[in-house]
Amino acid sequence: MSKICQITGKKAMRGNNVSHSKRRTKRTFDVNLFTKKFYYVEEDCWISLKISASGLRTINKVGLDAALKGAVEKGYCKWNEIKYMIN
Repeated sequence: MSKICQITGKKAMRGNNVSHSKRRTKRTFDVNLFTKKFYYVEEDCWISLKISASGLRTINKVGLDAALKGAVEKGYCKWNEIKYMIN
């Protein structure tokens, strides 16, 4: 799976390394991604998401269900991409 947040849709940006003599070389600015498991109360199961730090703050602010519905509406993830781990 690529380096894209499943909640916010953030992905790596391209830019330049700039040396002291102002020489520029290409580089990527990666997203602060990590894999985290959440308990999804509506489905009564655990799900595993690849999210960024800002995605985690979004989940804390609006809730897991609203964040997932918003991400699916905007096309950042699909329901079948979310890994279900049923107890």
